[in-house]
Amino acid sequence: MSILAFFFIVVSLLSFVLAQLILKRAMEFSATNGLRNSRFVSLAATGIALMTVSFFLTLGLLQRFDLSYLYPFQGLSVIFITLLAAMVLKEKLSARLTLGALLITAGIVLVSMS
Repeated sequence: MSILAFFFIVVSLLSFVLAQLILKRAMEFSATNGLRNSRFVSLAATGIALMTVSFFLTLGLLQRFDLSYLYPFQGLSVIFITLLAAMVLKEKLSARLTLGALLITAGIVLVSMS
């Protein structure tokens, strides 16, 4: 795999993760301030834009790589979202959630080794 391909995989993954966090913030904001607020609109638009970037990058990557090769990278999004939700959104990580994230990490390692 070339450095450029790895770069696009990372950008796709990060844009997906950031989109999820931003959309979560937007929806929290809308619960107290409504959907017509300019802050909600800007957060939602940013989240949708990042999700769109991730979608089209993933489509481009699927043209060049096997799904079985790309999917483990997509699986990393679960781990990043879990960790960043705890750090950025101040969500509580239960022991069960932490164990689940660790099992997903182990699965990703096993799949990527094959």
